[in-house]
Amino acid sequence: MSPFSVLVVDDEPDIRQVISDILSDEGYNVSTAGNATTARARYREDPPDLVLLDIWMPDTDGIALLREWREDPHAPQVPVIMISGHGTVETAVEAIRIGAYDFLEKPLSTAKLLITISRALEKMQLQTENLHLKTRLEPASGLIGHSESTVQLRELINRVAITDQTVMIRGEPGSGKGVVARALHRASGVGSGPFVEVNLGAMPAESIALTLFGSESDGTVRVGHLEQASGGTLVLDEVGDLDLDTQAQLLSALEGGRFFRVGGTSPLELQIRVVATSNQDLEQKMNDKLLREDLYYRISAVSVPVPSLRAHREDIPDLVSYYVQQITESQHLPFRQFSISSINYLRNRPWPGNVRELINFIHRVLLTTTSEVIEAEETREVMGQSANPLDEVEKKNAWKDFGQPLRSARERFERDYLEFHLHQTRGNISELARRAELERTHLYRKLKGLGINPKNEKYRQ
Repeated sequence: MSPFSVLVVDDEPDIRQVISDILSDEGYNVSTAGNATTARARYREDPPDLVLLDIWMPDTDGIALLREWREDPHAPQVPVIMISGHGTVETAVEAIRIGAYDFLEKPLSTAKLLITISRALEKMQLQTENLHLKTRLEPASGLIGHSESTVQLRELINRVAITDQTVMIRGEPGSGKGVVARALHRASGVGSGPFVEVNLGAMPAESIALTLFGSESDGTVRVGHLEQASGGTLVLDEVGDLDLDTQAQLLSALEGGRFFRVGGTSPLELQIRVVATSNQDLEQKMNDKLLREDLYYRISAVSVPVPSLRAHREDIPDLVSYYVQQITESQHLPFRQFSISSINYLRNRPWPGNVRELINFIHRVLLTTTSEVIEAEETREVMGQSANPLDEVEKKNAWKDFGQPLRSARERFERDYLEFHLHQTRGNISELARRAELERTHLYRKLKGLGINPKNEKYRQ
């Protein structure tokens, strides 16, 4: 493997030289810049794997430069570690909020510097590998299976794709709404354009409008997803989670064919295909005045229902065969196969998490068993161990320990309850709030009080 490249940006020549020597001795390819102008050129012409960026520089400060890079959709999104000899807690928090990996104070500790760089690069590699795995696991043909339900869905996608109508894709969590959206994009006239997915349920409500429409402030422009998807498809995952003000802005953009950045005064052309997805009861949201009727009818002019896995069990053999091959190839595992009895067992499972649950289970079996042919007994054993988060919750029986104080028992139950539904919703806070019937603000406070981090990757597996 080629050595990683690091760009060191600092206006003090001595510091640049010392850091360069240390990193070169560790095997990194190092380039340096003494100001923001040079750093921009280096970053654009020969993108590094990581940047060490000083905050105080003569032309443009490091925070402004970091913000510039993070808001440019065409700039390489590599890890940036901020360094400063005059930093404050507020400065560090601001840097992390904008997108810095970490913040180090001068004088730099060599050990801490090297560990931080190593961890940042390791995280970058894992993200790249996860993206590669996701791409490899995505069916090239869009949908796997030959059941009547799948054939009809495939035909509907092809009919809808040739229009420019906004499309609503509805189905249970894990049923494959994202796969349908990508198949729709590939079959459409904008299939060669960008494909941008926005997970609205995982975003704080106050930042959704800025993320979608972008913003203008004091000469600084932040490009939103509507611009990033220009000439392609924008997928609004869980569109029912939009607040009413943002719903009004989106409706205006769809009807007028143009939109404004937040704080902007010049209209921008809307040149995208919008696809909305949802597993929620949108009709009830309309009755509760949480979803505008005019927006609902606008985005659901064409509706594509995605069946649950229970409705097309006959596709399970095809799905198992496809994902076994993809997982073994992408992770360099020895080829394995499920026996007929094992597949018959899988066909009779309820699969509340649908295709996503099936894929995760196949992955787990391939990693935890060694037989070349995986028989039904092994499949049942792995299924009994950890196929459903509810099994783990029931195993704990935390709330049946009557010897503890009521408050402790309640906290342990709440923690198990919330963790179970975080697994079920793949970390979707909005859906968790709906299931728990809690306001999102109150839910965030409760999660924090129980020591649960909803952004933990284990909930998204």
